[in-house]
Amino acid sequence: MTAAYLDAAATAPLRPEARAAMLAVWDAGQANASSVHSAGFRARAEVDAARDRIAQALGARPGEVVFTSGGTEANTLAIVGLALARPRGRHLVTSAIEHSSVLESCRYLERVFGFELTVVPVDAWGRVAPEAVAAALRPDTTLLSVGLANAEVGTVQSINALAELAAVFGIPVHTDAVQAAASLPVSFGSRPESAGIAAWPGRGITAMTVASHKFGGPQGVGALLLRAGTPVEAVLHGGGQEGGVRSGTENVAGIAGFAAAVSAATSTVGATAWELMASREALVRGVLAAVPGTALTGDPEERLPGHASFTVAGVSGESLLVALDAAGLAVSSGSACAAGQSDPSPVLLAMGVAPELAQTALRCTLPAPISERTRERFVDVLRAEVSRATGTRV
Repeated sequence: MTAAYLDAAATAPLRPEARAAMLAVWDAGQANASSVHSAGFRARAEVDAARDRIAQALGARPGEVVFTSGGTEANTLAIVGLALARPRGRHLVTSAIEHSSVLESCRYLERVFGFELTVVPVDAWGRVAPEAVAAALRPDTTLLSVGLANAEVGTVQSINALAELAAVFGIPVHTDAVQAAASLPVSFGSRPESAGIAAWPGRGITAMTVASHKFGGPQGVGALLLRAGTPVEAVLHGGGQEGGVRSGTENVAGIAGFAAAVSAATSTVGATAWELMASREALVRGVLAAVPGTALTGDPEERLPGHASFTVAGVSGESLLVALDAAGLAVSSGSACAAGQSDPSPVLLAMGVAPELAQTALRCTLPAPISERTRERFVDVLRAEVSRATGTRV
């Protein structure tokens, strides 16, 4: 039985380009990019080249790319760093379905620094309504942070419309693009040549988070794209690396692998998205037609191309994961960052899903189109588990 990895939203498989780039750095000899000798200069050149490649691929200027240890740190730097550096107000606006690193950073500012937090609700598809954001924004709002796409249900937000609302008050906007940037045409919109790209979020965004391992790069590396000239308070203090915004010795090999993965992923992002959508739609149709009690979660159309998420009434999510794993199918029950938690998904609860149904959540995220045989195996396992749990033959 051939194993099938269907958990790319947690971590995409390592791309050969990323592996080759990291091996090349290690084979050349490890060195600190801040050291003043030939080996250090070589390491610095690797970091600078990687910064240029990522900036080019994502429509940013090299100086707007701040390397971090991953998406969580980049989100924290964006929210805490921008909020503490802004002289205007102490009011934050975010949505109810943001990644925990966004919500907890906002709550940290609320708890420790006395910020006021407005959490905008979402509809049953996980969409953030522009009118709800418009009602929440104020002249003294410090920051608006809404993710470009949700990791658990795949819904893609109308981030440009939200940014236009914030622009009325001159409010900085941060978007967590960790899930979206690897599978959609995403551009920060700073480079002149990126102006004609049919991509979002574009120039209306002040800061954007990306993470290496979603592109097929190594884990433990990410970046915050930060609009040039934007004041930001450092969260990590020390040697002043990354232009003083993020101190700490750079992960040279990881950064090289990150850049290689971003270049590889973005070079074919349009064609890949269409292929993933076709494969995902076939999977969704097969599940909904053959497995009683299943329902698709998230927006049925405005969603990440390889993302299929379901609830399965009457069956525990944990038993489904175990059965699918035994059948060689690696999937998840929601965000991998919430692993080990038995509580219902806050994202699904915010969408109005009942707690007992939210605990049946299942998420399939395709790193590549899957075969008909894999789809059939997935459906067969779900049908068998529903039959076992409900005592009915399906």
